[in-house]
Amino acid sequence: MSSRVLTVWNPEDRTFWEQQGAGVASRNLWISIPALFLSFAVWMVWSVVVVNLQTIGFGFDAGKLFWLAALPGLSGATLRIFYSFMVPIFGGRKWTTISTASLLLPAIGIGFAVRDTHTSYTTMLVLALLCGLGGGNFASSMSNISFFYPKAQKGTALGLNAGLGNLGVSAMQFLVPLVITTGMFGALCGGPQMCVIKGVTKSVWMQNAGFIWVPFIVLATLAAWFGMNDIASAKASFKEQSVIFGRKHNWIMCWLYLGTFGSFIGYSAGLPLLIKSQFPTMNPTQYAFLGPLVGALCRPVGGWMADKLGGARVTFWNFIAMAASTLGVLHFLPHGGTGGNFWGFLAMFILIFVTTGIGNGSTFRMIPVIFLTERQRAAAGKGSQAEGQAVAEAAKEAAAVLGFSSAFAAYGAFFIPKAFGTSIAATGGPEAALYGFLGFYLSCLALTWFCYSRKNSGMPC
Repeated sequence: MSSRVLTVWNPEDRTFWEQQGAGVASRNLWISIPALFLSFAVWMVWSVVVVNLQTIGFGFDAGKLFWLAALPGLSGATLRIFYSFMVPIFGGRKWTTISTASLLLPAIGIGFAVRDTHTSYTTMLVLALLCGLGGGNFASSMSNISFFYPKAQKGTALGLNAGLGNLGVSAMQFLVPLVITTGMFGALCGGPQMCVIKGVTKSVWMQNAGFIWVPFIVLATLAAWFGMNDIASAKASFKEQSVIFGRKHNWIMCWLYLGTFGSFIGYSAGLPLLIKSQFPTMNPTQYAFLGPLVGALCRPVGGWMADKLGGARVTFWNFIAMAASTLGVLHFLPHGGTGGNFWGFLAMFILIFVTTGIGNGSTFRMIPVIFLTERQRAAAGKGSQAEGQAVAEAAKEAAAVLGFSSAFAAYGAFFIPKAFGTSIAATGGPEAALYGFLGFYLSCLALTWFCYSRKNSGMPC
């Protein structure tokens, strides 16, 4: 088992798992987590950087800033479509190494670009798109980890990988406002910029928002290369994996995961600017990190709950809570530019983030169960060889669906900030966008009930 390529891998065999598999799977998981953590940090770093660009002298209006906050979501989601299929083609170890190293491009690029207020908006747009490299990594990371664990532990393992990886968003939103206030890299990375807030001038080192991640990216890249494994039986061409596009459950789960993860990453990207626009007396960087923090921490809980109670049941009740929380946000918003209650607004948004985390974990537990059940039903009564082949095919299909659904859902990182910006520009407030999100959650609730959680649904999961 010391080989970089695992030629024998059968986690559903209890003896194999206890004697050899569990330790190897655990090592790969705990190397994957920090790599994914850094990916999320780099992907969402613009959500904090854009809040500060005007104060250090960049002449970008609110519309341009919302575009910069939204574009990493657009590119990250698009890259996930391709990343979804890369692990069976290249191998988990090789692809994790390559994809983690790619984070150096936006991290270093941002560090140099923000030092000069004459940097063009086009350059900033390119860097925002490059941050999507971090977003793409999630699809391949979840696909890879799904191969290592047995059905009974997939929910918890995927929840840990995604949940602790998602912490990169809140860690970044907490850490970046601190590191830009110090010249921690000294002369190596350039001098400070002058930041003007309410007539008060102070020095900031905005380049640290990018440079702070560089040494950690290098370490994570080396850990992936020297510590992870490829699984020989997980090899599959794109053609073999593309069968998922004909599976109806692929598209249903894409829709449901858009409701959970799309909300998590979209609100993470858009909340700082939303706070700034609706409650201008509040400092968004002091509070915005709380939502992604609780959402990330709740994702493993959602996976664990789904392992114990069933993914469909947890997902159904979770969408009810998401819809109720959205109504709470609408209630506490300022109306007509006056009133509003920031603390009620923040509490409701934190509750939404809790539900996104639980829903992320429960939906991702549903996917492997659905596809294993489908393939086993098709192979029932055809002999042990057909049944063994069914398990292998189910693992490949589920891994592809995990990656592809995460790609589909990641478009929330683009559409939610853009919807807020469009709603504010058209109506003066974000209410229209939030009512649209509420309607979407109700559609997810109906789909979950009809396809999975009601009696005689045909696919209990």
